[in-house]
Amino acid sequence: MKIAVYLRKEDILETGDYKSMISSLASAGHEVFRVFSGEDLEGGADLVLAVGGDGTFLSAARVVSDSNIPVMGVNMGRLGFLSGIRPEDVAEAVSGAPLITEDRSLLSISGEGFDAGECCEGWPFALNEIAVSRKGSSMLGIDVEIDGAQLPTYWADGIIISTASGSTAYSLSVGGPIVNPSAKVLIVSPIASHNLNVRPLVVPDTSRIRISFRSREDRVTLMADNRTGIVPSSSVISVSLAHFSLKRVRPRRESFIDALTSKLYWGEDRRNNGR
Repeated sequence: MKIAVYLRKEDILETGDYKSMISSLASAGHEVFRVFSGEDLEGGADLVLAVGGDGTFLSAARVVSDSNIPVMGVNMGRLGFLSGIRPEDVAEAVSGAPLITEDRSLLSISGEGFDAGECCEGWPFALNEIAVSRKGSSMLGIDVEIDGAQLPTYWADGIIISTASGSTAYSLSVGGPIVNPSAKVLIVSPIASHNLNVRPLVVPDTSRIRISFRSREDRVTLMADNRTGIVPSSSVISVSLAHFSLKRVRPRRESFIDALTSKLYWGEDRRNNGR
């Protein structure tokens, strides 16, 4: 197997876990090489290992883009929700252990009054979420249309449009629902809403979402996963499902529910210890 390795933190190269992982892969007969961008994959690869944490996995989505090369997240960080496998288990996993390939949806950004590609560091897509937030001290009035239907104006610090994959990321921190990543939905969640009767909204992932602003400031912050840019507050931002998906590879024994309980401590209660 031809395996590409992508990482962001150079100090990982010197760790014993990383060196042992690479040695085990080579001993199993795999061709292993490092990549820094999508251009390095032009020669092809059977698999990309995103070595680090969930932030590295998000960056690896840009590296593979629409190539259909699957990505396995190797957890060298803390939470590791997307990067679920430990480095000592990688060689066994890719050398014959049962693997599951998931299709993870991505969001596409476009709009009026700004260059989406330039704002998002040349890649106007997101695996987890797209978020817009106030740049100054004044709250934002956020007008949202979903398939042409106008929602009541959100008065808030910002708004998050999340995929099902991103339901356990930024969206969760502002009170959004937990959604199984196989669900074909998007989540609209206000950030620090000043409306007591506003709640996150779940819509089909076929929805086309249009966002505009009422603001005293002339700029707002636009975030696509771990990339941030500034756009005029007069902009209109359009969000829809991307034309391609990300193929995430995981061991068969790993499940979404297991990740919720082991990493987010969902339902942690000493009364459950006897189960």
